[in-house]
Amino acid sequence: MSLMNVGISALVANQNALTTTGHNIANVNSAGYSRQTVATSALIGQNTGAGYVGKGVQVATVMRHYNELLSRQSNAANAASSADAMRYQSLMQMQDVYSGGDSSLGAAINSMMNAFADVEAAPSDGTARNVVLTRMSELTSRFRAASSTLKELDYSTQQQITNNVTLVNNLASQVAALNTQISRALATGHQPNDLLDARDQVIREINQYVQTSQVDADGGGINLFIGGSQPLVLGSSTGQLSVAETTEYPGSGKLSLYFSQPNGDKVELPPAMVGGGEIAGLLKFNNDDLVAGRNLLGRLALAIGTELNNQNKLGLTLSGNYGGDLFKLTTQTVGWSNIAGYDVGNAANRASADVTNSKNLVASDYKILFNSGGTAQLVRLSDGKTTDLTVDPVTGISVEVDGLQFNVPATVTGAAAKGQSILFQPFNKAADEIQPLVHSPGDLAVSNAVTAEIASGNKGTLQLSRLTMQTLPAPAQGEPVRITFDGAGNFSYSTYDAATDAWSPASAPQPFTTGQPITIDGWSITLTGTPHANDTVTVSNSLDLGDGYKLNAGNASAFLGLRDAVIFDGGTTLSDGFSTAMAVIGTRTQSAKLAAELSDTVATNLNADRTAVSGVNMDEEAARLLQYQQAYQASAKIIQTAQSLFDSVLNAVGG
Repeated sequence: MSLMNVGISALVANQNALTTTGHNIANVNSAGYSRQTVATSALIGQNTGAGYVGKGVQVATVMRHYNELLSRQSNAANAASSADAMRYQSLMQMQDVYSGGDSSLGAAINSMMNAFADVEAAPSDGTARNVVLTRMSELTSRFRAASSTLKELDYSTQQQITNNVTLVNNLASQVAALNTQISRALATGHQPNDLLDARDQVIREINQYVQTSQVDADGGGINLFIGGSQPLVLGSSTGQLSVAETTEYPGSGKLSLYFSQPNGDKVELPPAMVGGGEIAGLLKFNNDDLVAGRNLLGRLALAIGTELNNQNKLGLTLSGNYGGDLFKLTTQTVGWSNIAGYDVGNAANRASADVTNSKNLVASDYKILFNSGGTAQLVRLSDGKTTDLTVDPVTGISVEVDGLQFNVPATVTGAAAKGQSILFQPFNKAADEIQPLVHSPGDLAVSNAVTAEIASGNKGTLQLSRLTMQTLPAPAQGEPVRITFDGAGNFSYSTYDAATDAWSPASAPQPFTTGQPITIDGWSITLTGTPHANDTVTVSNSLDLGDGYKLNAGNASAFLGLRDAVIFDGGTTLSDGFSTAMAVIGTRTQSAKLAAELSDTVATNLNADRTAVSGVNMDEEAARLLQYQQAYQASAKIIQTAQSLFDSVLNAVGG
């Protein structure tokens, strides 16, 4: 019977091996499945006096081929890859707002500025004026449409984060339930391989959305932590995640992830603490990339609108009045803070930032960070540049930086604790709220408020090259200015006084350079040629010409000159402003693409290393299937031989 028992034990062992191999083949495409093999051991032989005779084989356990280190490294790499990929996908969507072509915002800017050429050629032509107003309306519409696209991206990003948070909470519950099942199964003395695979797969799915760290627990369980130390899964219990605005700047739209503790308290996890996963990528896009996109768009709207508004105020309309604002602009924003008593609805208890110089604007958010000892710092968040501030106990803070006037009343500075701050988003709504204000062609101020006359008796070769307004000077109020040349390379000027019907004493001589502007009392004249002694040029009010001022297109020429005026970042012209914004977003997108490709390569390689250990190889399984089949048949042959021998014994005894 010993041979029979040996054959039966071999048959059972090989049958289990065949079943396990078939299980591997059946799950070759199952996500997270780890290859299993049967581990056998010899049964202790029986001492016959002449030695130990073997008693067969037994199945020790079914092993799962799994490397914990590779699995954890793979999870971390997948989390980083998911974050980079999601951020890149979102940036690709935002890049559509900054695309080129005839329908782009840049084309609308150029079309509006170029429309002034027809007005310059025919300043009293109502059709040409209407074209300019139409182009202005189209420009504001495109600004608002671009802003609306960014708002939709903001909304969809928040929705996706919320959906991902819900998925993580559900998956965490599955891990907790599997912890319970695995602990019960381990009580039998063997590992429940398929349950372990299921738990590992759920953990991999969680890391796709948020990066976790794991610690082995008693009884075979696994504890999962996020944000460094917050227990998402602790044995059979789970925490809950949620997403909401940051508590530091309520109302600002900046988001944070929150972890709910068992006692009901919520712990805020800033984006830097989240680590990896789609949620981390979406938070970075929402709080960083989308903010940069809105700032570039808003700064563009504010700078262009302000320059055109200022230029229109320097010219005359068809009715002979000075022009007004062409665009409605948002030039003041309030700050966001959680300082005690801070109230965005009360001017006495809130901070504000006002645009004072559109040419110095930098596309960035700012924050004022309070220190101890009555000091603070203004931080430009786009690059971290800081400006030290002194807090006056009576007036608070008043400082101009980057073309913005920051004002913080003493009621706010007095209540601010060390480490608290105020966030300013000066360009957040500028593109969304820009509107055209001029709808009548006659209100477009294309005529110059001043005119110049070169005396007919001049003996030199002076010619007028350009006459522009910078502010509203004396000639615009009816007091002509006469420029006189001495023939030795100098000029002086005097002002006519209507009350005395006389010219004022001449000013001190100043050097004259042909082609270089002469600036007097807020207007500028550029003359070319060589003047002789006592040659004169008189600059006076255009209205002195009667209706003739309507044929003066000097301010239309100034509008055209704005195309090449430097108004961005100390070196970028108005016509190139949108191209620069495109380059900034394009560079950011390209950088995100490279990061996504790199992290994907790392994750792919680590996943390959993990599957090399745990994955099912069909060629190997086919070979094992044949091996175990032959061993099974040989085991059956042992039983058959034992049966034959037993029958021979019975026949011999019976005979």
